[in-house]
Amino acid sequence: MMAKITSIALLAMLISFQGFSQDFHFSQFYASPLNLNPALTGSTELTRVGINYRKQWPGLSYDFNAYSAYFDHYSYDLNSGFGIMVNSFQEANMQINTSDISFLYSYNLQVAESWNFRFGGQGAWVRRSAKLDNLLFGDQVDLFNRTVNQTSIDQIPDFEPNGYLDFSFGALVNNDMMWLGASAHHINQPNLSFFPDNEAGVLPMKWSVHGGVNFPLGASDYFGSNFDNQVSILANYKQQGPFQQLDMAVQALYGNVIGGLGYRGIPGLRNTPNQDSIILMLGVNLENGLVIGYSYDFMISNIGYQTRGAHEVSIRYQFLLGDPRSRNQKSRVMRCFKYMM
Repeated sequence: MMAKITSIALLAMLISFQGFSQDFHFSQFYASPLNLNPALTGSTELTRVGINYRKQWPGLSYDFNAYSAYFDHYSYDLNSGFGIMVNSFQEANMQINTSDISFLYSYNLQVAESWNFRFGGQGAWVRRSAKLDNLLFGDQVDLFNRTVNQTSIDQIPDFEPNGYLDFSFGALVNNDMMWLGASAHHINQPNLSFFPDNEAGVLPMKWSVHGGVNFPLGASDYFGSNFDNQVSILANYKQQGPFQQLDMAVQALYGNVIGGLGYRGIPGLRNTPNQDSIILMLGVNLENGLVIGYSYDFMISNIGYQTRGAHEVSIRYQFLLGDPRSRNQKSRVMRCFKYMM
C-alpha cells in the first residue's frame, strides 16, 4: 500500500514539475541570438559561430548548468540566413537533462533603403532524461535516531527518456541604429511527460518581445559611419504560462572594451518572485571579430545571497565568408548586432 501511495505521489510531483516548466534563460540574451529569436539567424550578415555557458546557483548543493553552441551564415544571393544550434540543460538534483538540436532559417526583406524586415523559423528535436537516485522517502528517515537509511522499501516507477519535436517562429525589423522583434516558441506545445498517457505535462508556449537602440559616442554622425564607441539600450519581455519576465540592460562599447549593467524582474512589483537579479557585464570586442563576455547575477529575490547568483560566459567569432570585394558586401555588413551581450 505504501509503495502505491509513494508511486502516486511521485507521479504527481513529476506532473507538477513538468506542467509548470519554463525555458532556461541567459542573462546575456543577445549573446545567444538564435535562442532569442529565429529571425536573428544571419542577422549580422556575417558568418558566426558561438558558445554560451551558464552556471546558476552554485552556492546550493545542486545547481543548474546550461550549454549552447550555434553556427549561422548569411547568404547574400538568397537574402537568407541559415543556422544550426545545440543546447543542453542539466539540473543536478534529479539529474534532469534536456538536450536539443535545432535547424533555423530566416529571410531578409529590404523594405526601405536602410530598413530590413526579417522573419524566421526553427525546428528542433528535444530529448529529456532523468534519474531519481537522490529522492528521499519517508521510511528512510529515522526521527528517533536522527539518521537516514540508504535503502527504501518503496518502488520508483520506471520510465524511458522522452523525445519530441518543437517548433518556433519569429520576426524582426531593424536598421543600423535600432531593432524590434517578436518570437513565439513551442507553438506546438509538446508533451514533456516521461509517461505517455499524461496530458498535463505540456510545455506552454513562450511569447517574447525584444528590441534595442544604439547611440554612437563622440563626434560621429548619428546616422552614419562611426560605431567604434557606442551605448546600447536593450530589453526583452517574455511570458510563458503564468510566468512573466523582463530583462533590461545598458551596455557601452569603448574601443575594444564592453561594460554593462542589467536587471531581471518586473519593475514596480515588490515582494514577488519577479524581482530576481542585478547583472554586471564585462567583455571585449576584438577587431578580428572575436567577442568574449562574462556576466554575474546578483540575486535580489527572496532566494537570497546563499545561492551565490549565476555565472555566465559567452564567446563568438564573426567573419565575412568569401571575398569582401565581391558585390561590395563589406559595406553591407549589419553592425547593430555585432557586439551586444
